[in-house]
Amino acid sequence: MKKVYRVCLPFFIFLLLFSCGTIRRNETERQAGFHVHERQLKTGDLLFAYDPRGNAITAVTSGYLGLKIDHVGFVVKQKDTVFVAEAISSKGVTLTPLADFLAHNTMPDEHHPSVVRGRLRVKFNETVLRKRLNHYLGLPYDSLYMPDDSAMYCSELVQKCFVLTDGKAVFPTIPMSFHDADGHITPYWKAFYARHGKSVPEGMPGTNPGQLSREKVVHIRLSRVF
Repeated sequence: MKKVYRVCLPFFIFLLLFSCGTIRRNETERQAGFHVHERQLKTGDLLFAYDPRGNAITAVTSGYLGLKIDHVGFVVKQKDTVFVAEAISSKGVTLTPLADFLAHNTMPDEHHPSVVRGRLRVKFNETVLRKRLNHYLGLPYDSLYMPDDSAMYCSELVQKCFVLTDGKAVFPTIPMSFHDADGHITPYWKAFYARHGKSVPEGMPGTNPGQLSREKVVHIRLSRVF
């Protein structure tokens, strides 16, 4: 009996830890159910979209409290209208009406958008934010996630638009990650870049939505935006 106990104990410990992690992620998604009215949004608020099912992006990145965050945009208020500045594959860098952004980021089997709000804990330069956004509007989407400014992906737009009042960037770049938890570049990204005749830009300077959600300067409120 003692022998069986010693053999089974590690398995039960692993099962308990795995279950706790799963429960925590599910609870995080469940808690993201409080209402945030658009009147509560401010220019510069970050809107993080997450996919509970996961995808190729979330397989190689990590979001706030385990949320599978795969997209980010930021709020821009123009008079009484709320837009979301974002870089998307269909339009490149664009201003999307809030209602359209939320509708696009609602899962087919869900009643509410899979979007949570982040607000900066530091003071950023809104004048520079708007100026840089206007400069980038109309650029094509960067599906290859390159560091130059000829095209733009979603978190890159955020990283390059936000600066502190002293002119320094709010968000640092990080080495790009296309690898799984074991440190291996996933087959998806190998095949993706092979189709384009390029090497996987592993380690190149960049950013991703999950990383931004985990930055200390961002306060995430587990609130869906309606």
